[in-house]
Amino acid sequence: MLQIPRLCSRFWAAAALAVGLLTACADLPANVERPVSTAVAAAPSTSLATIVNQRRDAAKSRQASGFMLLANPPAAYGSRLALAEGAQKTLDLQYYAIHADGSTQRLMTAVREAGARGVRVRILLDDFHSTGRNAQVMALALEPNVQMRMFNPLSGPRASAMGRVLTSITDAQRIQQRMHNKLFLADNVLGVTGGRNLGDAYFGKGEKDNFVDLDVLAAGPIVQDMSRSFDQYWNNERAFPVQSLIKREDLEKLRDEAKRDSEKDGTKADATPKPPDGEPRANSAPNAAQRARAWDQKPMDLSKADFTWAPALLVADKPGKIAADRTGPDAPRSRPGVDAQRAQALGTAGAALANGDTVVEGLLQLIGRTQRDLIVISPYFVPGPDMKKAFAAARARGVRIRVLTNSLASNDAPVAHVGYARHREELLAMGVELYELRSEAATLRSALSGSGSNAGSTGESRSMLHSKVLVLDSQWLVIGSMNLDLRSQLQNTELALLIRSDPLASSAGTAIETALREDAWHVEREGKDLLWRAPAGSGVPDARSDPDASTGLRWLLKVLGPLAPDSML
Repeated sequence: MLQIPRLCSRFWAAAALAVGLLTACADLPANVERPVSTAVAAAPSTSLATIVNQRRDAAKSRQASGFMLLANPPAAYGSRLALAEGAQKTLDLQYYAIHADGSTQRLMTAVREAGARGVRVRILLDDFHSTGRNAQVMALALEPNVQMRMFNPLSGPRASAMGRVLTSITDAQRIQQRMHNKLFLADNVLGVTGGRNLGDAYFGKGEKDNFVDLDVLAAGPIVQDMSRSFDQYWNNERAFPVQSLIKREDLEKLRDEAKRDSEKDGTKADATPKPPDGEPRANSAPNAAQRARAWDQKPMDLSKADFTWAPALLVADKPGKIAADRTGPDAPRSRPGVDAQRAQALGTAGAALANGDTVVEGLLQLIGRTQRDLIVISPYFVPGPDMKKAFAAARARGVRIRVLTNSLASNDAPVAHVGYARHREELLAMGVELYELRSEAATLRSALSGSGSNAGSTGESRSMLHSKVLVLDSQWLVIGSMNLDLRSQLQNTELALLIRSDPLASSAGTAIETALREDAWHVEREGKDLLWRAPAGSGVPDARSDPDASTGLRWLLKVLGPLAPDSML
């Protein structure tokens, strides 16, 4: 059945501009106090630091930083839970979205308990989601040793998401600019980054929809680079302490609501709309069964973590990519914060990634160094002129390029699919191989980890791609928060981790190739038409139009698609 709210997720701001709704914009607080704080130096005596040193010694590696891919939901969830429970000095969380649901309930309980035992906790959250039920997370600001700031906040009431957007409609350009970074850091020695936000759908706990995602657990000095990036955002003028945006009595009400919801079955729907770039939302409050499934997750045994020790580089857009002036025109660009020594150690690839004005532009420079093979996973793939130019140049050098993105049926933001579909034929003509995730495929989420089918899922559900990965020449692996689209390139802030490791890149590449063959439609040209080749062994026929999508959805996209420019998808 066609779901209008899901269809309009990325189209919301464009539609608002089209109808010309103009409403007085309430002012954000002025002269806000933002006490400066920075990451605490990693202490070798902490339990987590001891584990890192022991794992490095056991591997007899000369590389200081280690990495472990987190492809299946239990590993992704268990690693974060282990960091929250094991932290002794600091916890720093930076996220685009934290949903109020069963899995996050337990995770935030562990974060709150860390503060209670004396750990300094800092939580930096993009403000778009902080309405309706999801505003409950702001009550963490009342907890001992927990500080919380909202990045690039919107004015207006938090109880009504639509009202809040309408009161900010004259600020539509800034609404489109979001902090998309994801970090979960403990004691400045271990951290998780990648594509996942915090919520049931990211950890295989969604009732109907689950997201195929990938993170990496990082250990050692590279985590200090992550902490420096966090500090840049935390101390930026766009980060507002929760207490400057909402009164204490309102925070206490949110805390009481969260407590009541945790003590009873949740039945009310979450009416908060999706944000402009189509990130998923919880469908409803968690019920008892969902909470039970979330609570049966165990923390990862970090002492047994199978790290690959390798040189790496973290790049992150500076927060200045989002304009501080709410009435200003385009967001200014700024160079990513990069550790120059680590960039130099990675040679031309490190220099290429570091030289981009933004994370995505650095990736395009990196693509320019690719010699043989490029695999791209981008759930929202909307190639602008710079991206198509980079692909064309790579093809001219003989580079094989394979791109996996969402099909129309697996895309949680179908209008975003228009921005990809209108470029399909041009990409195929230049020799780019296109693959689209089959929405019924349930194995891709475990393919990268080599675990069993449906690991961590809750039965039959729609699979939707959310991983952001590049594999270059079977040597370089990039994992981050960025999509290859104009939104990530020009509007959202992003981060990316480049790892030089033949074993990691080859392992990921092999698993992705299996997924392309078994879990994705292969889009080809047949005469003047497109043909979707069915996945091997699927038993379904090839298709001559977007497979598994309803006729109504296809036609509605044809009507709405021309109204939505690539830059807003």
